[in-house]
Amino acid sequence: MEKIVIAGHGSPENNANNLDHVARLLHEMIHPGCGEDCVRAAYLRFAKPGIMEAVTSCVRDGAKKVIIHPYFLSSGAHVSQDIPSIIREAGEKYPEVQFVCTEPMGVHNKMVQVVLERIETASAGLKPWEIEKKSFDIISDEIDLSDLPEERRPVIKRVIHTTADFEYKESLVFYPGAVKAGIAAIKAGKDILTDVEMVRTGINRNLLEKWGGRVICEIRGQGVGIRDSDNKTRAERGIEDALKENSNIGIIAIGNAPTALLKTIELLSTGKGLLPYDAVPPLVIGVPVGFVKAVESKSLLAAQDFPFITNISRKGGSTVAVAIVNALLKMA
Repeated sequence: MEKIVIAGHGSPENNANNLDHVARLLHEMIHPGCGEDCVRAAYLRFAKPGIMEAVTSCVRDGAKKVIIHPYFLSSGAHVSQDIPSIIREAGEKYPEVQFVCTEPMGVHNKMVQVVLERIETASAGLKPWEIEKKSFDIISDEIDLSDLPEERRPVIKRVIHTTADFEYKESLVFYPGAVKAGIAAIKAGKDILTDVEMVRTGINRNLLEKWGGRVICEIRGQGVGIRDSDNKTRAERGIEDALKENSNIGIIAIGNAPTALLKTIELLSTGKGLLPYDAVPPLVIGVPVGFVKAVESKSLLAAQDFPFITNISRKGGSTVAVAIVNALLKMA
């Protein structure tokens, strides 16, 4: 088993410690639909987890090979001394594991392309929000959403913006009033429960916290697909525990684990073991990606009599779940 650690410097400013996003994108690029925690972020200082801590968690989860990528632009002291020292320590501590350290970001023709893109954007005088607006304008020009209910259009647009996939216009399915239910939950200060950390880290917490809500993920241990003594996956157990312990959950966002979605449907449709929800069930955003149980779990969700947003296809994933939630947050 192979794990990858993206190792950055870290900053006292929490908002600057965003390697989780890089790790998530890389993971979905190399292992689409994977439910394991194959790519992890770590920091040299100021932020958690530390590099050794991340390496240790990889080994505990069964990794026989750990690849460490220094997310640095040049080979300074951190890359040439500090990180190799940590890797040597890890090698001594775990001699049965192979450790590989890549070159840093460095000078690469693709980096030059990124710099050129930034220069062209700045020369055009476009701010980040203006770039997003232009992207949405392009989407509006290329696809007609006028035949859809107005409240659903911002959600579909943001999913298309995230995926560059116009098929979501046809495959996204909404329970009547689902969008209104999601906005109402946000404005009521309800919490958002996610199946995996990849979804949790992508949700715009600044927008949610203005209303008093939190984003929570109750994964116990590492590896969402690993089953416990009760033959339940970590993601499935996390959903079950959270719903039994927290009566303030207003939205459940599942982008990775079909087992978590199936467990959510079971609990909400039967009410088994749940805390009272004041007769207002949570909105379930269920868009797991993959070939095993993904379509089946979403088809089952589409037949339920509580608020949901889903898509009937193999496509989906954490980024789609995040896009739907963030669309609702911006609408709120």
